Amino acid sequence: MSRTTRRHTGFDPRLLSLVGLLVTLAIVVAVAAAIATSHNVPDSAGDVSTISALVLMIALGAVVKARLRIRSTTFSFAWVETAIVLGLALAPPSWVILSTGVGIACVSLVNRLTAIKTAFGIAKHTLVAGGATLVVVLLGERWPPDGLWHHLVLLGLVYLAAAVLDDLLAIPVIALASGTRIVRQFRNHLDLRLAGFAVRFIVAALTLIILKADQRLLLAVPPLVLSLHLAYSARIRGRTEQQAWQRLARTTDALNVVDLDNVLTTAVTQAAELFSADEVEIELRDGGRTVRGGTGGITFDGPTGTPTDVDATIVPAPLEGHDRTVDIGVLRLRFRGPVQLSEREQYTLRTFASALCTAVRNAQAYAELARVADEHAYAASHDALTGLANRRHLLDEGTEQLSTRHADGVTALVLIDLNHFKEVNDTLGHAAGDQVLVQVADRLRDAAQATDLVARLGGDEFAVLLRGLPAPAVAAHRAETLLAALHEPFELDGMRISVEASGGISGAPSNGGMAELLRRADVAMYQAKRAGQRIATYAPTRDTADLGRLTLGGDLPRAVADHEFVVNFQPIVDLGTGEVTSAEALARWHHPTHGMIDPLRFLEAVERSGLLPAFAEAILDQALIAAVSWRDAGFDVPVAVNVSPRSLLDARFPGSVLARLRAHDLPPDRLVLELTETLTLSQLDVVDRVLSRLRDEGVRLALDDFGTGYSSLSLLSRIPVHELKIDRSFVTTMESSAEAAAVIRSTLDLGRSLDLDVVAEGVESEPQRRALWELGCVAGQGHLFARPVPSGTLLAALQRGSGGRPGTLAAPLHDAGAVIRLNQNRRQANRSRPDRLPHLPA
Repeated sequence: MSRTTRRHTGFDPRLLSLVGLLVTLAIVVAVAAAIATSHNVPDSAGDVSTISALVLMIALGAVVKARLRIRSTTFSFAWVETAIVLGLALAPPSWVILSTGVGIACVSLVNRLTAIKTAFGIAKHTLVAGGATLVVVLLGERWPPDGLWHHLVLLGLVYLAAAVLDDLLAIPVIALASGTRIVRQFRNHLDLRLAGFAVRFIVAALTLIILKADQRLLLAVPPLVLSLHLAYSARIRGRTEQQAWQRLARTTDALNVVDLDNVLTTAVTQAAELFSADEVEIELRDGGRTVRGGTGGITFDGPTGTPTDVDATIVPAPLEGHDRTVDIGVLRLRFRGPVQLSEREQYTLRTFASALCTAVRNAQAYAELARVADEHAYAASHDALTGLANRRHLLDEGTEQLSTRHADGVTALVLIDLNHFKEVNDTLGHAAGDQVLVQVADRLRDAAQATDLVARLGGDEFAVLLRGLPAPAVAAHRAETLLAALHEPFELDGMRISVEASGGISGAPSNGGMAELLRRADVAMYQAKRAGQRIATYAPTRDTADLGRLTLGGDLPRAVADHEFVVNFQPIVDLGTGEVTSAEALARWHHPTHGMIDPLRFLEAVERSGLLPAFAEAILDQALIAAVSWRDAGFDVPVAVNVSPRSLLDARFPGSVLARLRAHDLPPDRLVLELTETLTLSQLDVVDRVLSRLRDEGVRLALDDFGTGYSSLSLLSRIPVHELKIDRSFVTTMESSAEAAAVIRSTLDLGRSLDLDVVAEGVESEPQRRALWELGCVAGQGHLFARPVPSGTLLAALQRGSGGRPGTLAAPLHDAGAVIRLNQNRRQANRSRPDRLPHLPA
C-alpha cells in the first residue's frame, strides 16, 4: 500500500531528513542490484520482454490505486508490493529491484509529482523490493519453490515482509507530513489496510499458480489485477459512502435540540468527523457570532472577524434553507492542505448545511419564545416601576418557604410603609413620587441580604421576607438595618427630601400560612404608627386593636354614610334546567384609597365598631332593591343575605328586617337569611326567639357552610332553617376524595329526611354539576354559572339567558320531555312532599 500527501509547502525538516535517509538506503540497494545484474545480464529477447513486463507491472501497480481522503491527506491503496512479489517469482531479484525503481520513476514523471514525492516513492518501493529479496535469500530455498503448498507458504512470508516494510517506511513519513502522531497514523483504517493486504496476497497467489502452468500467460495478469482492483475499490467506495450517509443521518438527528449552544457544538464536532476537516467554523449573521472547533470540541466562541490560527484550505457552504430564501450565515471547513471534495461530499455538505440552518432557526425561535415567556413571567411576578417582587411573587415564595423549608431557620416578614408619602405626590406630582419609590426600592435592595426577598406590595408599601434567620430576635436587628437605609434624605431634581417609614415585624405563624404572616406584619406596622415608633414586633395581646385598622380616621362611619359598601350578587341555579332560582348578596367595600376590599378584611372590624346595625341595614336595603328591580323586569328571583351572629343577638333585628321588607313591598318569602355555624349553643336561647319571629313572618332561613363546624347537627336540631348549603370545600374535592363525596351524600340524605332544600356551593365544572345532580342535589352556585356581579349585570344576563331561554344561565342537563331516571330516595321524597314550596336556595 502506498500513500501520498497533498501537503507540499512548509515541509518539516525532520521529514526532509527522513526522506533523505530512505533515498540513501535505496541508492545502496540499487547499486547492489546493479552489481548483481552485471553478472546476470539479460541476453535474449525473452529476458528483455520479462524486464519490460516487470516494469509495466510495477507501473500499473503504482497507477491503479484505491484512494481514501483523511483531512487533507489522501491514502492510496496500491498494488506495488504485489507486483514486486510476483516479479521475484519470475525473474532474478536484482532485475526486480531495478525494474521497481524504473517503473515508479516513470509513473512519477507522468503524474508530475514534486521532487520530494518522486524521491520518496522511488526510494520506498526500491527498499520494499530489496527487503522482499532479502527474505527470499534468508529462506535459503529454491525460488520459486516446488510444490503448491510449499509455494504458498513461502509466498505468504515474502508478501508479509513486503507489506510490513511498506507500512514501516510510509507511516512515519505520512505522520510527519500530516502533523499526526505515528501511533495514531498506524491505527487509522488498520482494518482496511489488512483487508487490502489479504486481497492482494490472494491475487498474487492465484497469479503465480497461473504462471506456474505457463509463463506466457504473464500478459493476462494485468487485466486480472485490474478487475480485482476495481471490485475492491468499489467495495471500499461503497463502504465509505454508506458510512458517510449513516454519519450524516446520525448528525442531522443530533441537531434536533432546542438549545442553540448545543446545536452549534454538535454541528462543529460532527462536521469535523463527517468531512474529515481539521477545523470547522460556523458564522451566524444574527448577533455576529462565530464558533470554531474540531472533533475534540469548541476552541473558539466569540465575535465574527476574529482570525483563526489554522492557515488552510477553506471549503464554504451557505447556511440556507431548501428554497434558498433564508441565509443565516456560513459553514466553513478548513483543511491543512489543498483538498477537492468529491461530488458525494459536496452533496453531503449541502445537505448538512441545510439541516444546520433549520436547526439554528428552530433553536433561535425557541430561544425567542423562551425569552418572551421569561419576560412575561417576570412581569407577572415583579413590580413594573421598581423591579422588585410584587405581592403575588411574595405570597408564592413565602408559601413555599413556610411549607417546605422549616429546617433552614426562622422565617420572618418586615412590612414597611412610607409616612406622609401622599404629601410628596400632592406637592411634587406623581412623577416625583415614582422617583422616590424607585430610590426606596434601591436602598432596600442594597440593605437586604442575598437570601432576603424584597417586594413592593403597592403604593408606598414594601415588604422584605427574611429567610434562614438563626433566631427570631435577629429579625428586629435586620429590620432596623432596612429602615436605617431610608434615614438619609433622597435627592430629587436638586432637592433633598426626607421620607420617614414605619415597619412591622412578624415571625412565621404556626398556622394560617403566608396570608396570616402578612396580616400580622400589617398589624405590627399599624401598632408602630400608633405608638409613634419606627418599628414594632407583632404581639398577640395587642392584635385586637389592630383588627380594626381600617377604621382609622373614621373610615367606617364615613363608609356607611357615603354608601361605600356595595353589593354583588351570585346566582343560584337549578342544576337540572340551568334556571336561576335565587341570588346571594355579597358585600364589598369600595374604599376610596384601598380599592375594593373583601369582607374577610372588614366584617370583624364592623362588628367591633358599633356600626353593625347601620351596615346590615345598608346591605339589606341594596339586596331588596335588587330583588324588586328583577321582579319588575319579570324575574321573581329571591335574594339571600348573610347575617352576622351578632345581629341575631339583637332583639331589634327582626323588626328592622320586616320594616325593610314592607318599605320595598317585597313578600317575606322572597328573602333568605343565611346563618353560619359560628353560633354557640350557649347563645341559642336568645337566637331562637329572633329566628322564630322571622320564620313565623315567612322569612326563609338557610344554614351556610354546613358540615364544616363542630356542632352542625346540634345547630340543625335547634335552629328552624329551611335550607342547607354544602360548603365549597367538599364540592371542590368530591371527585378526588371519597370522604368529601360521603359528606355531600349524607347531607343530601339528611336534607331529604328533614324536608330541607340543599344547595351546593363552589360548582366550578360541568362534571361537578352532573355528579351533584345524579346524587340528588337540585341547586348549586359557583363560577360555572356566574361570578359575583352587580345587580344590573345579573339582570342583563337573565334577560339574555342561555340558548335563547331567558332566566337561565346554563344549558339543561337533559332535553325537554326526556325520561330521567331519578335517585330512588329522591323520588320518594318528592312524592311525600306534594305541597312543598318552590326551591329557594340561599
